[in-house]
Amino acid sequence: MKSKKIKIGINASFLRRLDTGIGQVTLGFLKNLAKLKDKNHNFQVILYLEEKTKRNIKLPKDFQKKVFLPPIWKRDDLIRKVWWEKFMLPRIVKKDSCDIFISLYQNPTIIKTAKHIMLVHDIIPKIFPEYLGNSRKKIYWKLTQEAAKSVDRIVTISKNTEKDIIKHLNIEGKKITSSYIDVDEIYKKEVSQEESGQVLRKYKLKPGYIFAGGGYEKRKNIENVIRAYKIISKQNSNSHFISEMPRLVIYGKKLPKKLPLAFNVDKLLKELNLTKQVSLLDFVPQKNMPALFFNAKCFVYPSYYEGFGMPVLEAMNSGTPVITSKGSSLPEVGGDSVLYCHADDPHDLGMVLKNLLTKEDLRNELTQRGLERAKNFSWNKFTKKVLSIAESLS
Repeated sequence: MKSKKIKIGINASFLRRLDTGIGQVTLGFLKNLAKLKDKNHNFQVILYLEEKTKRNIKLPKDFQKKVFLPPIWKRDDLIRKVWWEKFMLPRIVKKDSCDIFISLYQNPTIIKTAKHIMLVHDIIPKIFPEYLGNSRKKIYWKLTQEAAKSVDRIVTISKNTEKDIIKHLNIEGKKITSSYIDVDEIYKKEVSQEESGQVLRKYKLKPGYIFAGGGYEKRKNIENVIRAYKIISKQNSNSHFISEMPRLVIYGKKLPKKLPLAFNVDKLLKELNLTKQVSLLDFVPQKNMPALFFNAKCFVYPSYYEGFGMPVLEAMNSGTPVITSKGSSLPEVGGDSVLYCHADDPHDLGMVLKNLLTKEDLRNELTQRGLERAKNFSWNKFTKKVLSIAESLS
């Protein structure tokens, strides 16, 4: 006699935003959940979406999609998010008689009619209150904390986030499981000569640049990347420890200057007289990122805080030596395969960067270590962990 099929509802809303880390986690999880479904796991899935997906994802026949929005508020903002996540979603999950509900990111959804698993990427607003710049954001975060405390199980993407939740949200450790995510499979494929040439021509670059980015919010610490670059550029002009100083290339969409957490990159480049030595690429489509990593001499990512740090793993998969900071979850990703710096000290970052630029053997060693360590991260392992929790709760 066959056991009852588990009906799993999933908040897959971020499939509409694949340019974000949450969007990438949502896609990676669902693609591998589909593979597990094909191996005769006894479950069916309903995906709840705010908008139709722009990217066609091949799904098994038992995967349904339900797309809905508030009747009068279509704008993609916090009002719509709260309306959709806190009020509309619980009603339709109840109506669909789901056994398990999985939130693939932290949000205000409280489910009383099914066992609820919530994936918590980070608790940045709790650690950096300056991110709560207005009353709407404060309300959203308050509702999110209440929802996180109400769920049956929390899954985090790093042990550091697990510790932060226990410490700052006062949630019992027995409710929390950590499991590492992975990156998109395009970073695991070899970059062809033709592809490299096309991408380099598009952005007017030559191989061998210093690569950095991830966003211009102050937490990402692009400011100290630029200050460190200025320090070693000045040192090199005096002592010539390398024949030619590599160009600094930074990717990421600029933020409106009125935002309190926005870093004004143009202003600093002018102050330091670096406008001709630094290339700002703005937003880069993901399809171009592997070639940009591959052609870089190194990748610099001294973020003050990350829930995981996908760019570090993307660079490692691309064979690019990495410099990152010693804080938050980043050492969990990099292990002994990257170099570390103090995020708040541009002189320390400059010293580490100079060391890497002048030692080809070190760069080659980090390339091999990074490629090897990257094999430890797997969407299959992550998805199996979440699915095993779902099956244990059903």
